[in-house]
Amino acid sequence: MKKVLVLYYSQSGQLRSVVESFVSKIDSSSVKVDIKEIKPVLPYPYPWSFYEFFDEFPTAAHMDGCDVYELEDLEDDYDLIILGYTIWFLAPSTPIVGFMKSQQAKKLFKNRPVITLIACRDMWVMAQEKVKKLLKAVDAKLIDNVALSDQGKGIYSFATTPRWLLSGKKDAFWFFPPAGILQSDIDAASRFGERLNFALRNDLEKRGKPLLKNLGAVSVNGKLIASEVVATRSFYIWGKIIKFCGEKKSFPRKVAITVYAVFLALMVFTLVPINLIVRKIINTFQKEKLVELEKNMRNQVVDE
Repeated sequence: MKKVLVLYYSQSGQLRSVVESFVSKIDSSSVKVDIKEIKPVLPYPYPWSFYEFFDEFPTAAHMDGCDVYELEDLEDDYDLIILGYTIWFLAPSTPIVGFMKSQQAKKLFKNRPVITLIACRDMWVMAQEKVKKLLKAVDAKLIDNVALSDQGKGIYSFATTPRWLLSGKKDAFWFFPPAGILQSDIDAASRFGERLNFALRNDLEKRGKPLLKNLGAVSVNGKLIASEVVATRSFYIWGKIIKFCGEKKSFPRKVAITVYAVFLALMVFTLVPINLIVRKIINTFQKEKLVELEKNMRNQVVDE
């Protein structure tokens, strides 16, 4: 019998639903699936308060990780590991980073084929690059990636995602669509588990090649990659400034967070719209180059 380990951390519960759908059609008569939730020693709130949310920003941006509980009742010889994660400030969530830096992860992942499973907004490429480095550090073999994106694309998510995280409300409001991934997309994730039945039955996971081709596993928006790169650098610099101002929950740090939040709001309501207009004009004249860039990114999502 094949053995599959599914690891994830879900703050709002959405990723848990994605994971459950993903494995729902894996044949339990021939594949043993162990689903384990990574649990931080100090739980994160949901929904966040304003200062708790931004207080975590430097830790996430710098990928410092956090202390997590050791997982129990694990096998020693999994044939495949599925790593589910969400994205915090264009990086894998802090509990996922904390686990991947643990001694237990080094033992679990060594020489194991891995499929990453992402639930996020439409910007995930830079986070996946960081996860690839974490997997390389534990000698894991990344063979495939699945990314499910929120239904509120582009500029809409600048309003819908913070509202969801800070209030717990993900319903539609005004002219904004609901936050989060469409339920139909979550349900459709079961197709990946169906494909894994065939792959595991035929030992395809041992070949080190993608198992989920032609199933719409990822959609790379080449137009957003430059924005991700710039935002990642900005997050790193501002994260360093906020960390320098003091420890978590300290007054100087709250002052720095307030300044950063004002800066971010100004960026969203001024520079972001301008950037969208300029980018649309440039895209009109560089369609062929963008198509080629998107094609290259799809080919590189699991390659080192």
